[in-house]
This record gives sequence, C-alpha cells and structure tokens, in this order.
Amino acid sequence: MINLDYGIVGNGKSAALISKNGATEWLCLPLFDSASVFSSLLDKEKGGSFEVIVDKSYSTDQKYLPKTNILVTRFTNGTDTFEIIDFMPRYHYRNGGDHIYSPPDYIRYFKWKSGTPTFRIKYEPKLEYGEKPTKTQIQPEFIKSKTVKGPYDSLYLYTNLDKKKVVNSEEVTMKSDLFFLISYNQKLLPQTQARAYLKLQRTKVYWLNWSEETHRFSHYNDEILRSALVLKLLSYDKTGAVLAAATTSLPETIGEIRNWDYRFCWLRDSSMVIKVMTKLGHWRSASRFLNFIIDVVSDKDEKIQIMYGINKEKNLKERILTHFSGYEGSAPVRIGNAAYKQKQHDIYGILMDVIYQQFSLFDVSLENSEELWTITRSIVRIVKNNWRKPDRGIWEIRNEQRHFTFSKLLCWVAVDRGIKVAKLTKREEYIKPWTRLKNTIHDDIFEKAWNEDKQAFTQTYGNKDLDASTLLMESFGFIEASDERYISTVKATQKELSKNGLMYRYRNEDDFGLPSSSFTICTFWMIQALFKIGEEEEAQKLFDQLLSYSNHLGLFSEDIDFETKRLLGNFPQAYSHLALIETAMLFSKDIHLKTKF
Repeated sequence: MINLDYGIVGNGKSAALISKNGATEWLCLPLFDSASVFSSLLDKEKGGSFEVIVDKSYSTDQKYLPKTNILVTRFTNGTDTFEIIDFMPRYHYRNGGDHIYSPPDYIRYFKWKSGTPTFRIKYEPKLEYGEKPTKTQIQPEFIKSKTVKGPYDSLYLYTNLDKKKVVNSEEVTMKSDLFFLISYNQKLLPQTQARAYLKLQRTKVYWLNWSEETHRFSHYNDEILRSALVLKLLSYDKTGAVLAAATTSLPETIGEIRNWDYRFCWLRDSSMVIKVMTKLGHWRSASRFLNFIIDVVSDKDEKIQIMYGINKEKNLKERILTHFSGYEGSAPVRIGNAAYKQKQHDIYGILMDVIYQQFSLFDVSLENSEELWTITRSIVRIVKNNWRKPDRGIWEIRNEQRHFTFSKLLCWVAVDRGIKVAKLTKREEYIKPWTRLKNTIHDDIFEKAWNEDKQAFTQTYGNKDLDASTLLMESFGFIEASDERYISTVKATQKELSKNGLMYRYRNEDDFGLPSSSFTICTFWMIQALFKIGEEEEAQKLFDQLLSYSNHLGLFSEDIDFETKRLLGNFPQAYSHLALIETAMLFSKDIHLKTKF
C-alpha cells in the first residue's frame, strides 16, 4: 500500500518533503506558497525531483535527529553505508540574539559511514510547477536551472561532487562526505562541505534549544514534541501566519476531486494552533500571530476573511494545473483556494478565544492591547449583525449556506470572550448589552439545534444530521461535560459517525457526494469528548490506536482511510497535530513549567 511516508524539513520560510527512500518530491522556493521546484508528489513525470538511486542490495530507514526537524535517511547493504541528512538552515546569529538566519536554502548532507557506497543522483528540478520547460546547465561555481519560456525563474545547486556526474546521473562511489545546497539565490560566499557541516550543527543547536523551551509532560511527551515541531515548521516567520499544511491537492479520497491548496493561513486553524503553542510555552508565536491579525483586520469596517495568504494576501484566486495528473492520478491539482470568499461565522469565536487567552495571560499590559480591544468590539458588532444569518460552516460547504450549529456556537463564544475581555479591561459599559446578546444566542442554540429524536445537538438547525464539530461544545465552555444533553450528543455522534474506530466529519451528502474518508481531527475530538464524560478507558484505547496510524515518523495528514488506514489529504496537517497535542495533554501532567511573562 502506498502511504504518505514522507518526512518534512523546513525553516519558517519553506519546507521540503522527503520520501522514505530519500527522494525529495516536494519543495517550493523561495516561500511555502511559491511555485514548486520539485513536485513529483503530484506528477511523477512532470513534477521534478531530487532522487538517490541505489541498487537492490540497499535497504533504507529514516528518522529525525531527536528533538529536531533534521531528517536522516540511512542507506546500507550491510557493508556499504551512508546517510543523507536533510535540513533547511535555521539558526541564531549576531551573538545569539533574536536574529534568525533562515534563507531559501535546502541542504542535503551525505555522510559516509562505511565501505564504498555507490549510487546515482537524479537531479531534475521543474520550475514554476513544471508548466514550461526547465533548462539545467553546469557553470564554474554551481549548476543553474532556469525556465526558458513563460515567467522567468532560476535555481542554484552547489556541491563538492563532480557536477557532470550530477547532471548526467553517473554512478558515484562515495569515499568521504558530500553536500548539496539548493538555493533560490546565487551565493556570495564560496560553498564548501565544511560550511554545509557548520550550518547543520548550528541548525541542530537551534532545534534542540527550541525543544528545550517546550513544556514536558508525564505521558506522550515524544508525540507532543514531534507535533509541536511540525506546527513550528508550518509557521511563517515573517508575518506570524500558520499554514494549514505544506502541500496542495493531496486528495481526501484517492480518485476523487476533493483536492485543495492548504498553503494558506486559515484564521480558525491558526488561532487553534497558537492557543496550543502558548500552552506549550511558545509565547513569541502568539505575539507574531496577533500582529498578523491586527494587520489584516486593522480597519474597523474590515470584512474579516476566513483565510489569507501567508504574506497577508486577500485574493487567493484558484486555478487548476491541467498538465499535472495529480497524486495517484487524483486530479485536479489546484493552486489558490476559492474558499477565501466564503462567509464562516465560526471564525469570530475562534479569534476571540485566542485574543481572550492572551489578555488573560498578560492582562492590559499585553502589547497592542488597544488594537486588540478595538478588534474585540468590531467582532462583537459583526456577530450582533450576522449571527442569525446562514453561512458555509466549518467544513466550507461550497454550494449552500445553512444555519450550522457550530457557527452559532462560535458566535456565542465570540460574545462570551468579548465580555471577559471587557471585564479584564474594565470596560463595564459593554458588559450588560453583550451579556443580553450572549444569552439570546445561547437560548437560540438550545431551542433550535437540539433534536429530540436523535437526543443530540445536530449539524444544522431543524435537521437530523449529526456533525463531529458539536463535540467541541464542552471545550468552548458552552455546556458542562456532566450535562445529560452533552453526554447524549457524544454517544449519538459516536454511534452515527464512527467507523472502525475513526470518525467522519458528517455522513450527509455535500457538494461532492457522500464523504468516504475519516477526518483525523474529528477522531481526536471524539477521544477528548469520551475522556471528559468519564469514558477514560475507552478514550485511552482509541487514542493509542489512532497514534498507531501515523506514518513511520509520527506524522499525520488530514484524513485516514477507514479500511486500509492509509494517510490521505494534505500533509502534514496542522489541524491534526494540534488536536493530537490537546488530546495527549488530557492524559498527561505538565512537569516542566516555565514562567515567561
């Protein structure tokens, strides 16, 4: 069975995916959402890759250096052994201050271990998504690849290996360490094996220090840390944006058309990530994301989008790359995402939840507190004017607006957190009118979302379909875990949406027919809900089972096939990893607290 057996490396600017056999099959430069230079993940023939070809006597295994985002792929035939150490440089400079060196570079360091390993390099960049031809030429200092038609783009490869052997894919006998540095920019300083090794060691120190700042837990600490490292990799340093995933168009189901570009910043996903990262001790991530929010909604009358580009772009026009066959033949391949135009009321509650968290931690001393108070008032005003209207919902239904329970719930959350912020900032005049609005929304949900026949809160007002998002009613503080209506909702939702220990988001037909794969975060939500209603033994069993479905490196995508358990959807998925952390924390006690404020 083909699975998403990839590792990811990155540096807060971009990321690369490396297969279990050491092939780089996905890389966009200079940024996460730039056009790809390697994308054989989406088309084996037209996408381009950087592969290491060995004979059948070699076997491979892959792992991360502990507590880092540095990936090691080991090749051995018992006698001849070498390792490829993949990373993107990221480290402090200028006497260890806050200045971070993170260029649009990707380094593959080949470390000789024993014998005389032999292999061939297949280096075939295909710039600009391979839509136009790419020409690769040897020059004195580097190998340069460039487009010959269409938009101009170029790429530089520096190495201490004979460049002709690289370009011609000739056999190499390895006797000492080698390096390959792929850069979007031409380098000003000579690139040597010693310099590449120094960058490796500095990057290793950076990740070890970052991991040391992450709170430790009594149980599942390794899984929590790996997920935190993934979330850090999906965070764009320049603006504080958090990507939903590093890829585009990996299908939710093989052969279907539920293929989307996730290299953007959904406010919902990002806010949830930041809330979790703050709990893990990474306050600076929260500060950068709050600045991102302030910038994109700075105008008091600004229409808040559900998502933005990582550099705060508002127009994410979607188009299809018709020349790509798609992952395992699952077309279309999309870049851009038309969902940016959608109306989703839940984002207001998600945003207010993270804003309130920061106010509660730092009180009015919070940097940018006045701007955030202005945003708070704007959000509550928007909710007041819009909460009764239908929307597209958390699952981004494209062709129909409905009265989604989760959207109403999060409108309640927005006002509830707004009231709490008003109390912290002593804005007493807002508390009474906002409390009346909060109570009105609360009563409306209980009246219209509860279904007596199902004995559960349903997906939308007035129907019988269930939805995994209602499991979050307790975690947002809307209802107590001991409330019989919540307990009944959890059990009814599990009965209707669970299959082979995994969860559907919903089972009713949507724009593209009936869903056919499990949505990973929903299974985590169910485990959390079971734990909270006292079914801790069952929750533990389901959690351990779900963890076993990760790939060989502990990474999760968006979806899991119910039958085969293969990973599906974009990868690695921030949503899945933040939910893993939240769930693991239920079974653990924090044993390494640090005060940072």
